[in-house]
Amino acid sequence: MAQKYVNYTIDDIYGLPEGERAELIDGQMYMMAAPDRLHQEIVHYLDKIIGNYIDGKNGICKVYPAPFAVFLNADNHNYVEPDISVVCDRDKLNDKGCNGAPDWVIEIVSPSSKYMDYLLKPLKYQGSGVREYWIVDYPKNRIMVYNFENGSMEEYSFSDTVKAGIYEDLDIDFSIIDI
Repeated sequence: MAQKYVNYTIDDIYGLPEGERAELIDGQMYMMAAPDRLHQEIVHYLDKIIGNYIDGKNGICKVYPAPFAVFLNADNHNYVEPDISVVCDRDKLNDKGCNGAPDWVIEIVSPSSKYMDYLLKPLKYQGSGVREYWIVDYPKNRIMVYNFENGSMEEYSFSDTVKAGIYEDLDIDFSIIDI
């Protein structure tokens, strides 16, 4: 018997039981597991470094750690919660989250998110207008940096300092993180 295709919407996300989280890519729902301790340490470190950088430059961009709602295509069938979202166009922000693409997205890979982070999200983020996308994969000691503006992809390890593409003078030292 053929599997029935269900086209979920944001209403289905909002209808999830308390404490359950999911993302929506082209109407398909992907449940999210709770992050582990190291995942949260990396999110906290990146949020702090990027936020302090923006504040120190009196920048207009805002940094949001998960859970933060991003309605990628401003439609009813795409909803994600990136681990880190940097939004520079404040017109995209409202009380529910970000309507449209953030400028910079960082995803920290967990066992349950590999497929989404490596295969689904790069194309979805690029197509929606995200300027830069980082995949931080601590089990593999790898940081992949996609700069969609210039069509490049570079790979780093946790012993490297990684330059942010959307800022000329922001370098993030991953060797500080104890993995």
